[in-house]
Amino acid sequence: MTDAMPRKLSIDIWSDVMCPWCLVGWGNLQQGLAELEGEIEADIRWHAFELNPDMPAEGEERTAHIARKYGRTIEESKGVQGQMRMAAKAAKVSLDYEGEEPAPAAMMWNTFDAHRLLAWVHAKHGAEKQTELKLALFKAHFNDRRPIGEQDELLAIAGEIGIDPAQAVEAFEDEAIAERVRLDQFVARENNIMGVPAMVIEEKFMIPGAQPPESYVNVLRRVAERTAA
Repeated sequence: MTDAMPRKLSIDIWSDVMCPWCLVGWGNLQQGLAELEGEIEADIRWHAFELNPDMPAEGEERTAHIARKYGRTIEESKGVQGQMRMAAKAAKVSLDYEGEEPAPAAMMWNTFDAHRLLAWVHAKHGAEKQTELKLALFKAHFNDRRPIGEQDELLAIAGEIGIDPAQAVEAFEDEAIAERVRLDQFVARENNIMGVPAMVIEEKFMIPGAQPPESYVNVLRRVAERTAA
């Protein structure tokens, strides 16, 4: 008798590359999937969600942005970021700057072009390459503090994961790609996704927010049982 094949489940993740909790959620999901190895496999697709769609091209310093957006003092904003770093450590991911000194300012950027590039990569290169780009963008933003609101920087990051920048520029020129990003965000609103990460399993079952690994394990197992042929 052969062992049963792992059950494959689709996971659609609404996320922004500026979102620390999205990286934390990803880290915890990976821990959960590791526990489910041989039992459940995930087919992951990323969808656009802009935390700050009105962010100007020049961006905004992160601590000041958190204080302004959420009505906190600068010290309170720093405290929130400390809590995020602790959550990231537990999730086995990093929000810390890891580049050369002196460190550039930690900035928040407009991410519409980043979402266009992610949508284009999914269309042209598939889900696995899209995930590779998503993780590269997380690293570029949090660990390297690169200006990922700039198209040239996004194309450079694409090149670093083996995508021809001369082809990837199509992401910023094709209006159909922009419409796909807008559709992602429309679908989020229609499904009452007001914050990210939001993970939708098998297009039916939503897991809101960054959950601990055991929560992902439990939900994925329940969904697998309920949707078994």
